[in-house]
Amino acid sequence: MSDINEIDRDDFRNLLIEIGKTRIPFGKFGIKFYPPAGVPIMDLPAEYLAWFYERGFPKGRLGELMAQVWEIKSVGMDSVFDPIRRLNGGRFPLLPPRTKTFEF
Repeated sequence: MSDINEIDRDDFRNLLIEIGKTRIPFGKFGIKFYPPAGVPIMDLPAEYLAWFYERGFPKGRLGELMAQVWEIKSVGMDSVFDPIRRLNGGRFPLLPPRTKTFEF
């Protein structure tokens, strides 16, 4: 088991906080379809992140954070975001809620 010093823990904690606050501003999970701010990048589907992994993440800090989320999700560690999700009221709903209608 590798030793993780306090600086590494703090850096990782700060990275998770930044990821938790970052939302995707464009595309099918952006502001246009999920107003007012878009979907949090930690709740983007792995398939969507895999598409960027294959073709290239956006430039800048957003792309760096998306790449980090992809790395975390690709090794099966999506649960690392659960404490942030709990603070934000749960996983961001990607589909509109179903309306319960029954026809007889």
